Amino acid sequence: MRRAGMATFAALLALGCSGFGHRPAWEDPPPPPREGPVVPAGALHRSVLESGLQVLVLEDRSLPRVAMGLLIPRGAASLPPEQAGLTSYTTELMNRGAGERDALAFAQAVDALGGSVSAGSGWDTSVVSASGLSRDFDALSALAADVALRPRFEPGEAARLRSQRLAALERAKDDPGTLAHRHLARVLFEGHAYGTPQDGTPESVAGFDAAAARRAHAKLFVPEGAIFYATGDVDAQRVVERVQELFGTWIGAGVAPAAGATPPAPRAEGRRVVIVNRPELGQATILVGDHGISRTAPDRLQVQLLNLVVGGGGFSSRIMSRVREDEGLAYYAYSGFAMRRDGGMFIAATGTRVPEAGRAVGMLLDELERARTDPPSAAEIAHARSLAVGRFSLGLETSDAILSALVDLDVYGLPRDSLDTYRSRMRALTDEVVRAAALDHIHPERAAIVVVGPPEVLRGQLEGFGPVEVVEP
Repeated sequence: MRRAGMATFAALLALGCSGFGHRPAWEDPPPPPREGPVVPAGALHRSVLESGLQVLVLEDRSLPRVAMGLLIPRGAASLPPEQAGLTSYTTELMNRGAGERDALAFAQAVDALGGSVSAGSGWDTSVVSASGLSRDFDALSALAADVALRPRFEPGEAARLRSQRLAALERAKDDPGTLAHRHLARVLFEGHAYGTPQDGTPESVAGFDAAAARRAHAKLFVPEGAIFYATGDVDAQRVVERVQELFGTWIGAGVAPAAGATPPAPRAEGRRVVIVNRPELGQATILVGDHGISRTAPDRLQVQLLNLVVGGGGFSSRIMSRVREDEGLAYYAYSGFAMRRDGGMFIAATGTRVPEAGRAVGMLLDELERARTDPPSAAEIAHARSLAVGRFSLGLETSDAILSALVDLDVYGLPRDSLDTYRSRMRALTDEVVRAAALDHIHPERAAIVVVGPPEVLRGQLEGFGPVEVVEP
């Protein structure tokens, strides 16, 4: 019987798994992407309190849970470079005691609910988030409000966190990827907040204490531009009432949403090569970078498609095909644009054996130049468009993800129908505008090149790409 079953299975495979001679399903073209609103009618609710605090609620009764948060449109870029790491330090310290509870009591209160409450920050935003069972909405929202408005900033916890941060910065010197990104940022954005690590430098962190965190909190956590969001098995009207109870009297005047001095200065012409001195490494970590584009750039969609062709499309991208598949130099090779409020960073990256580092750098530069001189073909752009639409759909499979994307639109002042129109806008892009994006945004002739490894082996390989500087970790 087993042999007969296997014979039947083999016959079906030979027929294309249909048994009737049709081609297998995996050879069929994918179905067209579904058009229409991302959010069901009547599920999304918007309100604004008298203080200016916005409230977004996306009802989803499928599970008895709730996720919520208070997002502030101010982050690490809102403070000057000499205070690098203070936003991250402040939001982490907010987790260590709030309201009437010290750090231990607060953690116990959250654990008793089986939920989570935490504060964190990025370049452009800071957020206090909470999640758990929907029946605990009142308790969770109260804890989140304590973290956002009434952090304790106890001196003992502040000193402990400072010591932990300094130790973490020392440990980071052992991670080649971290070193490469930090030194690339320093080269590209010298004098700007983007040029310093989000978690700070030993010099900046050494001066942090409870008073510094309290001052930063007073600047950042004010109602201007803030958004309270919630999704799950909740009633929108009840959420608005609860937010009014918790935040109705919240006042304050902080830094402007887009603070952070000025946008980064334009990059100087000519390449710059930096070797980060790690003489014991046998594997070189390589970054080739330049200024990128802002989150609100008018041509961000064509830049997205271009990058999928050049290095962001995995095994189908040109950089991966060249460096890994054709030459076998590296396990990974990719490129990407990190889009922020005031512009961001473009990176092409790989890692290979130290003796091959120069050849790998040359390949990255060659592929970036080829994006300009041998622009993406119609077939490459069509594949990238299909990949982008597929990733977009997969990224919006949960109500949490949808609401997060909607909040992001509000933070950056993008059209509120951007999710609904994404697929049609992608289809409307012509091959010509995607190709033009390469000329506008990829400039290998002025790239900053950072390689982590032994200088005595790397210097001779890299001198042909530009002036070489050797720095310590």
